Amino acid sequence: MHTSLDGFVAGPNGEMDWIIVDDEIFDYAGNQTNKSDTGLYGRVTYQLMESYWPTAADKPNATKHDIQHSTWYNKVSKVVLSKTMKDANLPNTKIISDNVCNEIMKLKQEEGKEIVIFGSPSVVHTLMPENLIDDYWLFVNPVLLGQGIPLFKNIAAQTKLKLVKSNSFTSGVVCLHYEKI
Repeated sequence: MHTSLDGFVAGPNGEMDWIIVDDEIFDYAGNQTNKSDTGLYGRVTYQLMESYWPTAADKPNATKHDIQHSTWYNKVSKVVLSKTMKDANLPNTKIISDNVCNEIMKLKQEEGKEIVIFGSPSVVHTLMPENLIDDYWLFVNPVLLGQGIPLFKNIAAQTKLKLVKSNSFTSGVVCLHYEKI
C-alpha cells in the first residue's frame, strides 16, 4: 500500500497523483505480488483494476510491467468486498457482501499462497480491527498531504508489529515490511 509520510493513502478527493511508481518500485513490488495467488480488493479498486489489467499485456505499447502484472492478474483468484456489486459471473472472481470477517477467515485457511490487498483502504479499514492482516507492505512516499484518506483507521486495539525488512529506492520512496507479532 502506498502511503504519504503523514499516513494518507489518497488525498481528500481520492487523489493519488503524488504516488511515485517507477521501474525500480514495480520490480520490487512484483516480486512480492508473484508470491500470492489471490488479490483482495474493494469494489472501487477492483473496477479500476478490471478496466485495465486484463488486456494491458495486449496493447502495442505494453511495458514489461504491464505484461508481467497483466499475466499475474489474469491467472489469480480475485476476491472483492462489496455490498453493492453483484456476482456477474466474472472469471476467477468471488464477491463477498456479508459476513466479511468470517469469509476472510475461511479464505485464509484454504490451500494456496499468500493473499495480497491492492490499495483498497476500505478493505484495510474493515480487516484491521479484526486483526486479519498478517503483513503490512508500506511504500512510504516522500510527501506530506495534510489531509485525505488515512491508512490507519478504526484500530480496535494495539497491534504489535515487527520490522522484517526495509528498502529505500532512488526516488526517495521507502518500503517497510512489517509482520504482525
